[in-house]
Amino acid sequence: MSTTTRAAVLTAPQTSFAVQDVELADLHEHEVLVRMVATGVCHTDLGVWAGGIPFPLPGVIGHEGAGVVEQVGSAVTTIAPGDKVVLSYTSCGECPACLDGHPAYCTTWLPRNLFAGAREDGTATLSIDGAPIGGHFFAQSSFAQHAVAEERNVVVVDADADLTHLAPLGCGVMTGFGSVWNALDVQPNARVAVFGAGAVGLSGIVAAALRDPDLLIAVDIVPERLELATELGATHVINGQEEDVVARIAEITGGAGLTHALDTTGVSAVARSAIDALGARGHLVTCGAPPPGTEIPVDFQGILPGKSVSGVTMGDADPKVLIPQLVDLVVGGRLPLDRLVGQYKLSELDDAFADMHHGTTVKPVIIH
Repeated sequence: MSTTTRAAVLTAPQTSFAVQDVELADLHEHEVLVRMVATGVCHTDLGVWAGGIPFPLPGVIGHEGAGVVEQVGSAVTTIAPGDKVVLSYTSCGECPACLDGHPAYCTTWLPRNLFAGAREDGTATLSIDGAPIGGHFFAQSSFAQHAVAEERNVVVVDADADLTHLAPLGCGVMTGFGSVWNALDVQPNARVAVFGAGAVGLSGIVAAALRDPDLLIAVDIVPERLELATELGATHVINGQEEDVVARIAEITGGAGLTHALDTTGVSAVARSAIDALGARGHLVTCGAPPPGTEIPVDFQGILPGKSVSGVTMGDADPKVLIPQLVDLVVGGRLPLDRLVGQYKLSELDDAFADMHHGTTVKPVIIH
C-alpha cells in the first residue's frame, strides 16, 4: 500500500511550488523510505525550476536531503530503520566508472539522477491521485516530508548528528570539496583561485585552505561573499566587476600565474579568464552547469604552456567516502556551514529559491 506525504510540487517552469499531498510508491528491494529533516537548495534545483534542465513536470525535486530512515527494502543490508542519513546522488555500481571508484561518471548518471523522473525500470516513485508525476530526482526528490531513496545514495551518520547542519553536504558542499581535493588535488605551496563564491565556491575555498596553499584567491562580484571568503581562508579577493581579473591575478602571483583554478560559475567569459590566469602547467576544473551548447573560447596558443582544462561532476566524489569526512569537519568546526546557511520552511520554498537566485542567502536549507 502506498504512503501519503506532503511535498512541494512544481507544475511548470518558473511557477510557484504547491505544497500538497502525494503518494509514495512501495519500496523496491534496494530502496529505503526516509523521513526528511532538512533539505538543501542547490543551483541544480534552480535549473529545473528555470526550465534549463529537462525534468518531467509536474514533479518533485530536491536533492540535498537529510533525515531518518523509517523503512528499508527486503535486500537492504547496510541501513536500518532509525538510522540518521544524508542523501546524495545515485549510480549503477556496475559500470567501469563505478567499479573504478568514480561513480559520479556512471554511464547512466544523467537518466538516473536528472532526466528520467522515475526509477531505472520506468516505474514512478511519486503520484497524485494515482497518476504518476516526476520524482526520483537524484534518487530522492527530497522537497517533501518523506522520500524514497536507494541504498547506494544513502550515507549513514552518527546517531547524535544534527541533520539540519548536514543536509548541504550531499551535493553543493561535496562538489566544492571534491573538485579541490580530488579533481585538482591541491597541495601545499599551490597558487589557487576559486571563481564564484556561492555555496560550491566557498566550500572549495574551505577545502583549499585545509591544504595550506601559498595563495588562495576568491573571485566574485558580491562584496559580502568576498568578505565571507576571506573569513573562510582566502588570502586575496577580487571583485570581477571592479578589476581586471587576469591582470590582478598576474600581479598577485608575481607573473607566475595560477597552479590551480576552480570555476563554479558556468559562465564562458569567467572560464576563459580562469584559463588565461593559469601559469605554465596550470590546471582549471570547471563544475558549472550552463545550458547545453555553451562553449568556452580558448586561445590555442594560450594553452600550449601545458595548461589543462577539465570538467568535473559532483567533485568526482564517492558520497560514501567523502560525506563521512565532511561530517567530521563539520563536527570538528573546520567546515563552518552555519556561515552559509539560511533556514526556511517547506511552504517558503519560493522565497528560498528567490533568495538564492538574488544572492541574499548562500545556501538555503528547508527544515521539514
